[in-house]
Amino acid sequence: MLMQGFFGFMSLLSWALIIFSGFAFVDAAIRREDAYRAADKKTKPFWLIILGIAFAVMWLFPIMSFLPIIGLVATIVYMVDVRPAVRQITGGGSGRGGRGGGSSSDGPYGPYNGGR
Repeated sequence: MLMQGFFGFMSLLSWALIIFSGFAFVDAAIRREDAYRAADKKTKPFWLIILGIAFAVMWLFPIMSFLPIIGLVATIVYMVDVRPAVRQITGGGSGRGGRGGGSSSDGPYGPYNGGR
């Protein structure tokens, strides 16, 4: 009974990590190429290859083996280091209109008040 619960938990964890690495891969694919260079975070093809390999490894190998842990580390590095830097360069959006939420009179440092 205990082993069945453990394997069920590991299966859920494995699926969560596959989804996590898939999200990171899709996120890397929709970001602009020049934003990676501007943020000084390697190149877009580099991250697509690394995250694609991480996704494939997590899909093919069991979670308790060595390779998925390396893929998880690569995915975490992208999500906590590269993604925020690239999002800051591109204005936080994913290509669907930039930052969103601002008005047409907003400047780069906040709302423009007409020189008052």
